[in-house]
This record gives sequence, C-alpha cells and structure tokens, in this order.
Amino acid sequence: MELLSSVFIFFAGLWAGTINSVVGSGTLVTFPVLIALGYPPVTASISNAMGLVAGNAAGAWGYRRELTGRGKQLLRLLPASLLGAVTGAYLLLHLPEKVFYYAAPVLIVLALLMVAFQPRLQRWVKNREENPEHAIRDRRHGVLLVVLVYLAGVYGGYFVAAQGILLVGILGVFMTGTIQNANAMKNILVLGVNVVAACSYLLFAFDRISWGVVGLIAVSSLIGGVIGSKVGRRLSPVVLRGVIFVLGLVALGFMIANLFK
Repeated sequence: MELLSSVFIFFAGLWAGTINSVVGSGTLVTFPVLIALGYPPVTASISNAMGLVAGNAAGAWGYRRELTGRGKQLLRLLPASLLGAVTGAYLLLHLPEKVFYYAAPVLIVLALLMVAFQPRLQRWVKNREENPEHAIRDRRHGVLLVVLVYLAGVYGGYFVAAQGILLVGILGVFMTGTIQNANAMKNILVLGVNVVAACSYLLFAFDRISWGVVGLIAVSSLIGGVIGSKVGRRLSPVVLRGVIFVLGLVALGFMIANLFK
C-alpha cells in the first residue's frame, strides 16, 4: 500500500475504534475509505471486520464496570449473538451484497426509534423496582430479546456496519438498566460477533483478506477503543442517546445511498 493510503486507513481505523466504543457504526468510516481506495467490496468488508476486532476488545474492556452483576444475562445473550454471527458470515460468502443493502435501512430506522423512545418503552416492558436480579420479568420478553439479539448477530456477521446501533436499541428497551449498561453489553456482543466472523473468514475466505488493511485498522482501532471507552462512559444518557441518533442517521444515509449505485 502507498504511504498516503496507509495514513487514510490508519486515521479511519482510529476514528472507527473510538465511535465503536461509544455506540458503534465505526464501519461506516472505514468501509467507505477502503472502497474509495479501490478495494473490492467483499475484501473491504472482511478485512475491515477483522481489523476492528482489536478495537472492539478495547472498548469492551473499558466498559467492564457497567457489566457488574450481569453475568447470567450475558451468558444467555452471547450464544445467540455468536450463532447469528455464524449465520451472517455464511450469508456474506454466499449471497450478493445488495441483499442486505435493502434490509439494512429498515433495521436502522427501527433501531433509531427504539433508542429515541427507550425510556418510555422500557417502562412499558418491565418494572425495575421488582427486578433486582437484572432479568426480564416477562418470559415472553426474554425470548424476544434472545431472538432479536440473534438477528442482530446475523446482520453483524454479514455487514458489520451499525450493528452497535441496532443492539443498543434492542438492549436499551428489553434489558433492565441504563443506556450505559446497554452500551457495555453491546460491546461484548459485537466483539463476539466480529471474532466469530473473523474466524469464518480465516477458514473460508483467506484469499480475500488484505493483511495490510487488517494490521493498520487493528492497531489504530485499538487506540481508538481505549479513547472511546473513556469518553463514552462520561456522557449523560441524554447526550449518549443523541450521539447514537445522529450516527444512526448517518448510517441510514450511507446505506440508502448504496441502493442507488
């Protein structure tokens, strides 16, 4: 890679790692940069997803305090997310990319509505005072949460971009706690999805990986993940929800634009 291209990729990875820790959608920074530099879409998507694993790990570690007391919930949701990632990675390697471009805008709109109306929806779904163990009070809501996390995993394993926004929307409504708790859980689930997807690419798409891109994004997103976790944990719920909403609109615009290419 030329020096200038490497610089662009490095700073894109730095910014992606930062915003991934805060909310997600970092791929909407790195993916367009890679496409603009001439990388094939599938190669760009695979290499980007693998590189961002390091940033995801840094963000998950930075938010570890917000996961205190949520071990049982994590053990219930993580397998669903991982299974969804396997499904999504399979679809990426076997379906035309345009398939998910049509579904993605709908998913993002749904996620943004969930984020915007999270407090009201959360009160409707559960009663926190009667729920000291951070579990879903209604069994049907628990099943729905697992199914939705699985579907978000499918989406993440396929395209990666904005899966964090989708997950924050789902978790913010159906999981007891603050939006910061939902963000912490999101970081773990996204990390799991990207690790599974990366392993799938290593096994079945090794020839499509650009290792130079993977290395640059891994290093820069790791630094960004540390920065993002320090900034994001200090944001108030209202500000964080606003950041999520703005980035979600950017994600929506990016995905709609791809429909007309």
